[in-house]
Amino acid sequence: MRRHRPAMLTEVLELLAIDVGATIVDGTVGHAGHAEKMLEAAGESGELIAFDWDLEMLNIAENNLARTTGRKTFVNADFRDIPAWLAKRRMRANAILLDFGVNLQHFEDTTRGFSFAGDAPLDMRMDRSAKETAAAWLNRASEGEIARTLREFGGEKWAGPIARQICVLRKERSLKTTADLVQAVLRAIPAAKREKRIHPATRAFQAVRIAINRELDNLEDTVVQIAHCLKPGGRMATLAYHSGEDAAAKNAFRRLAAEGDYAILAKKPLRPSETEVSENPNARSARLRAIAKGGN
Repeated sequence: MRRHRPAMLTEVLELLAIDVGATIVDGTVGHAGHAEKMLEAAGESGELIAFDWDLEMLNIAENNLARTTGRKTFVNADFRDIPAWLAKRRMRANAILLDFGVNLQHFEDTTRGFSFAGDAPLDMRMDRSAKETAAAWLNRASEGEIARTLREFGGEKWAGPIARQICVLRKERSLKTTADLVQAVLRAIPAAKREKRIHPATRAFQAVRIAINRELDNLEDTVVQIAHCLKPGGRMATLAYHSGEDAAAKNAFRRLAAEGDYAILAKKPLRPSETEVSENPNARSARLRAIAKGGN
């Protein structure tokens, strides 16, 4: 299995400035690329609390970190559960990383339905215990709801026509596979109007994934609440790959700075270098922000 390459690893480590003995929280541990290096910085006396709402990812992370030193706790939960989990144990963190990205393995696993390459069940759930799949939602949602989702979460210019074709197609047969969604998109967008640099269904798949997993729900408030879990002098970093995610992080940091006990570490989000993008194209859209809590 190909290991997911962590985006902007050097920059993340620099901004978090992890000391020996630090308590670290990784909100979406994935393959543990960031977590491994953060643990190295914290040393044998450090502690990692790794969250992931995908149990399969969590098991992979545990295996990848098996030889690392330091205490490790793996929590099968969404990063939105971080404040409650830490509060229950009367814990706070020195460093927190929230990586909002989707792990590459989700796109490579043909059973998950995240990719338009090939044909697969139209699932898209990060947490497989969740009830509604992408297929179920697309077969029940109204045309207006689908169009709004495609427009707001995917920036899709053809949101209306695509939603209309989805509704037409589901009258012929229930949407069940990724090929069904691709077919609706291709029916809606004239060949002459399709973008050349990305697949015509890229934005639609992104939008449906975000909607099914509720990735942007209360995200700004969640970031604020998680930042309140920092110890004095602690730092938190966010990695966003979608404008909605980055806007939520930016607004949350502004609110925290207004409280007077937090300092934003970079006025504008840091972006990956040209070298990193050439070596790891998946990092192309990454935006990194960080904030520090005061020492009092």
